[in-house]
Amino acid sequence: MAKRVLATLCYVVKDDRVLLLHRTKEPNLGLWIAPGGKLEFDESPQECALRELYEETGLIGRNPALRGIITEISTRHDYQWLIFIFVVHQVTGEMLHCAERACPEGHLAWVPVQQVLQLPIPGSDAIFFPRVMAQGPLFCAKFVYDQDLGIVSWEQYPG
Repeated sequence: MAKRVLATLCYVVKDDRVLLLHRTKEPNLGLWIAPGGKLEFDESPQECALRELYEETGLIGRNPALRGIITEISTRHDYQWLIFIFVVHQVTGEMLHCAERACPEGHLAWVPVQQVLQLPIPGSDAIFFPRVMAQGPLFCAKFVYDQDLGIVSWEQYPG
């Protein structure tokens, strides 16, 4: 039986811009994503989102708002995820700059929210990003992927 990975994404929004990470390694090599990562055994999704945000950006987030829960399944045994998506509007600290201190996952950039969908981002992110940024209800969805991790189908809950 496949093991489901629990993970978070944390979008930092400030002045109509969102902080994204341009990945320089797998997974998602070459794509723009939100900071995030896998939950450790002893932490809540909120704690994970804030820890990953700090580790990947140097920023300390406050009051993370849960905006989405995404289930990703695949015919691949190694690709089963449950992702909690947060948005943070309050951060302190100094952002990592790759020339000064290593950015472990890629290069950080503030991107106007309206331009995010024009960037190379994962297919599921293109679907959930506008919904997560909206002030509507919590966005919950299930994405089904093929062996090559292409989206076969997706469904929003409640349907």
